[in-house]
Amino acid sequence: MVRLKATISYDGTAFAGYQVQPGERTVQLEIEKVLATMHKGNQVKITASGRTDARVHATGQVIHFDTPLSIPLEKYQKALNVQLPRDIRVMQVEQVKDDFHARYDVLGKRYRYIWDCSMIQSPFRRHYAVETNGIKPDIESMRDAAQAIIGKHDFSCFCAANTSVVDKVRVVNALELNWHGEELHMTISGNGFLYNMVRIIAGTLWEVGTERREISSLPQMIASKDRSLAGKTAPAHGLYLEQVFYK
Repeated sequence: MVRLKATISYDGTAFAGYQVQPGERTVQLEIEKVLATMHKGNQVKITASGRTDARVHATGQVIHFDTPLSIPLEKYQKALNVQLPRDIRVMQVEQVKDDFHARYDVLGKRYRYIWDCSMIQSPFRRHYAVETNGIKPDIESMRDAAQAIIGKHDFSCFCAANTSVVDKVRVVNALELNWHGEELHMTISGNGFLYNMVRIIAGTLWEVGTERREISSLPQMIASKDRSLAGKTAPAHGLYLEQVFYK
């Protein structure tokens, strides 16, 4: 048996999320179906760096699995891609040590959130960026507010209320907002993220940028640990898991 690490990319539009759910189409289900075929009907369980919700995309999700097959890595990648549905692609396959773990060995992640601020939105981007109907926020206000988020904090205010996680202290290493044409991109990286944390941060900063929330409210909001004081959870389809970092 060898352990393989695969970097995968997927369009989350038609998925109920990454993790297997009864009666739903998920990324994990589609990959494990192909692996079962390659292993003559034997189930091969995959483990990811973390789950993504319905309609959330990934350009750099990481999984690992164990296999007895002796196939060159480039052929393994090709065999997977030939059989996978077109909205999942395996970008890289590499052999790793037997104790490598796609979830527990994670040092950090980077996410990207995208708003389409053009007046007439492209019909080809509607599933991949949140349309604002031509509203362009004050990016400098958003950048100023973002400074309060960078660093080590208890991020309870940016966490979905139904989470079971007890320790909500995380480190945000960087948070940047930049224009790409008429699209506004937010990139955020850190040592870990709570459930819906990136989307709640995006929703909160959007409210700052559209003058519905004061820049000065961010430090008090974080100190309060109160989810009700933060902004709305931004729509899922604007979010991308961009990269997972390991040693």
